[in-house]
Amino acid sequence: MIFKSNFPDIDIKKIGIYQFITSNLHGIKDDEIIFINGIIDEKLTEKKLTFGQLKANSKKLAFGLINKIGFKRGDVLAICSHNHIDYPVVIFGAIAAGGIVTTVNPNNTSKEFASQLKDCGASVIICHPDYLKKAIKAAEIANIHESKIFLFDENEINGFLPFLSLLSDQEINPVEYTPEEVKSTTAYLCYSSGTTGKSKGIEITHSNMVSNLTQINDFEDQINHENIFMGSHDFFHIYGLTFLIHFIIIKGASCVILCKLEFELESFCRIIQHYKVNIAPIVPPIILLLVNKISLIKERKYDLSSLKLIISSTAPLSGDLCKEFVETYNVPIKQAYGLTETSPFATAMKTHEIVDGSIGVLIPNMECKVISEDNKELGYNESGEFCFRGPNIMKGYLNNKEATKACIDSDGWFHTGDFGYVDPQGNFFIVDRFNELIKYKEFQIIPSELESILLTHSSINDSAVIGIYSDEQQTEYPLAYVELKPDKIQSDQLKEEIKDFVSQKVAPYKKLHCVHFIDKIPKSSTGKTLRRSLRAKNECVKQCLL
Repeated sequence: MIFKSNFPDIDIKKIGIYQFITSNLHGIKDDEIIFINGIIDEKLTEKKLTFGQLKANSKKLAFGLINKIGFKRGDVLAICSHNHIDYPVVIFGAIAAGGIVTTVNPNNTSKEFASQLKDCGASVIICHPDYLKKAIKAAEIANIHESKIFLFDENEINGFLPFLSLLSDQEINPVEYTPEEVKSTTAYLCYSSGTTGKSKGIEITHSNMVSNLTQINDFEDQINHENIFMGSHDFFHIYGLTFLIHFIIIKGASCVILCKLEFELESFCRIIQHYKVNIAPIVPPIILLLVNKISLIKERKYDLSSLKLIISSTAPLSGDLCKEFVETYNVPIKQAYGLTETSPFATAMKTHEIVDGSIGVLIPNMECKVISEDNKELGYNESGEFCFRGPNIMKGYLNNKEATKACIDSDGWFHTGDFGYVDPQGNFFIVDRFNELIKYKEFQIIPSELESILLTHSSINDSAVIGIYSDEQQTEYPLAYVELKPDKIQSDQLKEEIKDFVSQKVAPYKKLHCVHFIDKIPKSSTGKTLRRSLRAKNECVKQCLL
């Protein structure tokens, strides 16, 4: 059967992203503060960005991009930074100029950064000074001239200019699109890992983003300009991009930005206390940390009483942890579900209709079918793979028609690889994952990428990488099963050597947390690694996480 949203379909405007976010659906005044860089130590100066400043600065940047460095409609601008108050200005400056934005994970290695730049054909990079060396190396590999690298900074550094130098005294009239162009024109290229091979560029069109914003704007009717959001979720991630940048602007709410790449609990608590944050969109590991560190929070006398709602997403949240948090803080948690390919929201939960363990109900204009492994449609309370259809489903994977065809069928259904069921009330529940991705915090890790590196080690004959779930940390960690060459001897020293070998070649979040020796990697008759067989061994190796 096909499950439809409990909510009536809504009209979605056929306009570009810039026109939509500045259309002022909720009567926001130009002097209303939208973004604030949260003060976490005395070295930082508080900076605020109003709705009016955002519009003016983005149009001035668009003018500068076009007239100072020859940026053209359809060109790609890459952003590499942790959360920064000028991140939205750069995004909408590029969009206003008719460009495409690709967001880069600052944790990526220079090689991974360069691979993304080459795949999407980026011509301009704007990065935080912390990642300048990485950007220079990546640009060299991708044949981008150093003069096209600009900084999130007010000063020139070693000849590299701040992006503010691109701002003109003049404002451009933002590029507009026809209804047909809105559907076909890519606005964002967010890179997300597939189950095999390299990460893929997910093409989010103007229509995809406007659709998802319209869907959640209609759904989240209790969020308004009086809300103050915690901006700790990464802007380079689709969830942060859609919810903490675009959605915040539409609602006229405020977002207090945690301007650091690595999460720090006390900075998080200080910002909530100082700015009276009342809504915090966070991931399960942070929820766990708040529960486990309640004694420290009380000892330091942090006042978190302003918090009224936690929104959990990007990874499953266990029922036990959810219950423990609510009992500890007396703050409700609601979950949402989606993927980069769904822009990202597919299901969400009304604040006053929270169902324990559920990831919510279908948002407006969405359909879902649950299918078995032999592609049969299932009914209520029957577990299978979620397949979604709606206006927010991506255009496809950049330069990869084969991968696009593999996940979006001829009827427009996007096959998620996630396994779950729908109850008779329309509540969705996640049970498992079909695909092989490892979900480490908000990041995705491709097992085959780590396996290919392992096979270059002189002691390794074969390998298989899977995710091992930590109840204590509420996330998965990559675990490598390693089959040694016949003349090699198993030892703890060799395990550490293998972990170090991989760590030197990947971004920090991809490093192996465990190595376990095995006599033979289990394979099917066709040579495919039997990961399910390896997952059955997980319990005996969980001590490696301790």
